[in-house]
Amino acid sequence: MQLNRRQSKRLGIYIHIPFCRQKCAYCDFYSYPPHDERIYESYVDAVISHMKSYKSVGADYSPDTVYIGGGTPTCLPSDEVLRLIRGIRSSFRIQKDAEFSMECNPATVDYDTLRRYRRAGVNRLSIGMQSSNEGELRALGRIHTLREVRDTVRAAREAKFTNINLDLMYGIPYQTMQSWDETLHRAVALKPEHISLYNLKLEEGTPLYKNASNYVFPDDETEFAMYTRAISYLASCGYRQYEISNFARPGYECRHNLKYWKCEEYLGFGPSAHSYFADVRFSFKKSVSNYIKSVRGVTNDEMTDDYEQIPLRERVGEYIMLRMRLCEGIDPREFFRTFGKDFESLFGSKLMRYVKGGFVDVSNGTYRFTPSGMFVSNYILSDVLDFDADGNFVI
Repeated sequence: MQLNRRQSKRLGIYIHIPFCRQKCAYCDFYSYPPHDERIYESYVDAVISHMKSYKSVGADYSPDTVYIGGGTPTCLPSDEVLRLIRGIRSSFRIQKDAEFSMECNPATVDYDTLRRYRRAGVNRLSIGMQSSNEGELRALGRIHTLREVRDTVRAAREAKFTNINLDLMYGIPYQTMQSWDETLHRAVALKPEHISLYNLKLEEGTPLYKNASNYVFPDDETEFAMYTRAISYLASCGYRQYEISNFARPGYECRHNLKYWKCEEYLGFGPSAHSYFADVRFSFKKSVSNYIKSVRGVTNDEMTDDYEQIPLRERVGEYIMLRMRLCEGIDPREFFRTFGKDFESLFGSKLMRYVKGGFVDVSNGTYRFTPSGMFVSNYILSDVLDFDADGNFVI
């Protein structure tokens, strides 16, 4: 793939690890349990080679964030993880103060491995807690327990991690307001620097979707109450909401994810990984075998799934959809500096009915969602933004 070099100082690096010990019942991300662990070495070889091929293109960049996600990165043998980290550092000039994140499942790490990752430069750990209720965890197909979450946080602290995120989920089968409150209290008691909240979505093709009739789910009203309860409680505990699903103590906002929401550049490696680089969005096909063969050059199959130059008019729509996820919202003055267009003349009248309905707030000229608006943000944005028959944004 040929990309034009572009002067810039900052860049995000994302590495996708598509392996899991067991795929969760709700998950529609590209991942699977490997039948032969020898594939781990071959996969890491491929990712390292792929990154090296971008070395000249990325020579003018100094990445300030790295994120290893999945899947379950920590189901890789620790030696392979360390080899991957060395490969990242040999291909890119990572900034000394870079945020270096890794996702982990509590059932797949211990103190020794976490200490090795921390010494190798990983400085932010994202732990998939999801719930503190054992029945809810089983319904989700999670392989860990609450005790393992606590043990993992304790081990991470002993390994000198000072930036920990906990992922939580609401809308889980059998979940009640009481069990949600317990999950929130138990998560905060672990004193993470960051907490992410996700509303369970039934994705077509997943086991949970296929068997939904066998479960009892919270209704929409209860889910909204769970969301607003979390916002209020986390704020009282010192966690500032900065995005629809994310809360952090001051200074611990996820710098890598902010790149996505602020339309900044990042490169992704691995099957299903996405990139936004030099005004081009592209991704790689969801196939480990095709990815490995393509990197090795033993197949002529195209490894790129999507490749699209983003014209200005589509960047406008993308900018609005992503920036409105952030609690800081959209400042029309910044919008004009970026696109040379008047935000209020384009979207003000459409947004006004949501302002009157209490879904959008306008303070000091800045448009941002209220908690009620965040909960139904997808609906509001689809109503405010116009798309043509091909799904392209139209001003």
